[in-house]
Amino acid sequence: MEPRHRYGPQPAVNGQSMTERQNPPSTKPSRRPSTMDKSSLPQQVLARLADDLQQTEHAARTAHETATHEENIAENKYDTLGLEASYLATGQARRAEAIREAMAQWRQFRPRPYDDSQGIQLGALVCLVGSDDQQQQLFLGPPGGSMSLASGDAHVQVISGESPLGRAMLGKFVGDEVSIQVGPTRQQFEVLWAL
Repeated sequence: MEPRHRYGPQPAVNGQSMTERQNPPSTKPSRRPSTMDKSSLPQQVLARLADDLQQTEHAARTAHETATHEENIAENKYDTLGLEASYLATGQARRAEAIREAMAQWRQFRPRPYDDSQGIQLGALVCLVGSDDQQQQLFLGPPGGSMSLASGDAHVQVISGESPLGRAMLGKFVGDEVSIQVGPTRQQFEVLWAL
């Protein structure tokens, strides 16, 4: 109810009532989004990792075939195409193994709901706002799944709990400040909500 002016209800100024002028709406949403589906994020990460694995394995096979092809046998010490291809094949095989390990961790990963008594833990979906009022939504997961995903109408950055920002968020609560050092500057964020 509007406060009463001694001559009746107080007039609106610039289309705002007295209550609206005294309590301006916050630019930071305090409620959790209703369209966010945290449960679909691990499946999206696994699908993207499976695509990455397929591409990496294909690249490793191609590099191996190039390295072992009879036309690429070195004829002198400057003929290094076969050697370079073998290094590339080895690197691609290592990358494929790292993706397989990440997929195994993500298959076992079961994110739990945010718990007000424990703060942000692995599996939390968090919205941070920076000093420039830019919001970012982050999903803390196991290593090897750093990527950007879409969930509903929002973009979510998947980060590891081992990343600098992930470590800084662990144990924080809604309303807490999170800060990280990036080069010579310190970046500060506020936790708006967590799921």
